[in-house]
Amino acid sequence: MKITFLTVGKTTNQYLIKLQEEYQNRLKFYIPFETVVIPELKNTKNLSVNEQQEKEADLILKAFEANDEVILLDERGKQYTSVGFSEFMAKKMLASHKRMIFVVGGPYGFSERVYQRANGKISLSSMTFSHQMIRLIFTEQLYRAMTILKGEPYHHE
Repeated sequence: MKITFLTVGKTTNQYLIKLQEEYQNRLKFYIPFETVVIPELKNTKNLSVNEQQEKEADLILKAFEANDEVILLDERGKQYTSVGFSEFMAKKMLASHKRMIFVVGGPYGFSERVYQRANGKISLSSMTFSHQMIRLIFTEQLYRAMTILKGEPYHHE
């Protein structure tokens, strides 16, 4: 199974970029992993929140293939402990999915069409984090999950 991390908009903070890249590079020893960035919408001043969500939905949905397992990173999703998330990943890795896509939406979240296509939702915290920080937090937690599954000491550092 390949994991794709799909995000709307790029990270601009160089410190966060470096840390995220470090975990992305570490992940490649455990599982095929890629990050795909959908560019932020331009000229959104005259668009309503709903119109922005729908335009982003067009771009997000275009990135999916029919058999993809799609998991949204969403504040209304299920929360896991790190060990619980590793168990979730273990189950998904045993399923016959060719590709699993984790998605971070734009600043106003997902349109209803994206929710309808998704196979699940995960919340990384009850707190709110910036879209740039959540990318680093997710990538680190995915790496942590892989080390837990391998019985490596990282989780206890």
